[in-house]
Amino acid sequence: MMRGLVYNNGILAGFLDKDQSGRYTFEYEAGYHSDPSKPAISLTLPKSARVHQSAALFAFFFGLLAEGVNKDIQCRALRIDENDHFKRLLLTAGDDTIGAITVKPE
Repeated sequence: MMRGLVYNNGILAGFLDKDQSGRYTFEYEAGYHSDPSKPAISLTLPKSARVHQSAALFAFFFGLLAEGVNKDIQCRALRIDENDHFKRLLLTAGDDTIGAITVKPE
């Protein structure tokens, strides 16, 4: 299983996993989930549920990926299959993203 650590403004908010069958799970970190002062990372991933599941990469995380020429450059430089969105997310969304959310490989 591959795992990404999801941070909101540098605070660990949860874990993004992809299992062997290709299914995705996002789970809020227990302390983050129970703290009412911490916001949900996305409207589509509310804190009302601690665990979210999907057959495809969650649209919110897909939105963090580069497109067009930048995607091509990243895939060539990092030798990533352009259709492996999860690996691309783990290798490119760890530092310089638009907004407060970053994703780093575990």
